Amino acid sequence: MSRAVIDFHARLDAGLRDAMGAAGIARAAVCAGGLVTLDELSERITADRAEPGPAADNTAVLAAARGSGGALLPFFFADPFADAEAYATAADRYRGLEISPAVHGFRYDDPRVRDLVATAATHRHPVYTVCLGRPGTRAADLAALARAFPRVDFVFGHCGSTGLDARGLAVLAPHPNVAAELSGAFTAVARLALARLGPGRVLFGTEYPLQDPRVELVKLAALDLDRPTYRAVTDTNARRLLGES
Repeated sequence: MSRAVIDFHARLDAGLRDAMGAAGIARAAVCAGGLVTLDELSERITADRAEPGPAADNTAVLAAARGSGGALLPFFFADPFADAEAYATAADRYRGLEISPAVHGFRYDDPRVRDLVATAATHRHPVYTVCLGRPGTRAADLAALARAFPRVDFVFGHCGSTGLDARGLAVLAPHPNVAAELSGAFTAVARLALARLGPGRVLFGTEYPLQDPRVELVKLAALDLDRPTYRAVTDTNARRLLGES
């Protein structure tokens, strides 16, 4: 239905380009992956106490993007405790920023997070993130960050850490600079995202390689979207956040 499907959230992996081709995905916003194992990640998501995380290989993402002919759109995966200067220095070579409280153990109200977001604002980068259930990392905390930076576009990854955060969508709906990304979310939650945020604030994503891109496309097809909504979710909204329209 769409001329050019854009995956707004994929991880760098040797099989990414083949997976994109098999699914008919033209371009992908790509970030470093494999920083922690799935066991470690699941424990971090549910932990009561935050833990510091490992560094991302952002230079590998940049190199892969340079050799992709424009198919890969590099995002800088930043640790607020260590990467403020590196991101500020290299930001003009990237297309967006990712911050993850699960991987790097921060709160959204940390001044170092705000330093990163301020750099994103300077470079007109969207900020992708996934909320958690512990204090300082919830949807309400992301809403506060979005209020503090009204000119920055934030992306609520997976519609919450569980893919079932209906309340999070309600909390974020009043903030026009927050969009929802659908990878891993239930179809019921995807429909809620469209209803509460509107078709102009919802993005298709896959979370490859944790999810086969074809699964996310089947989920999207199951929503039975009209042509303008499908195109917005898979193409137009991403291009707008990336500064292409």
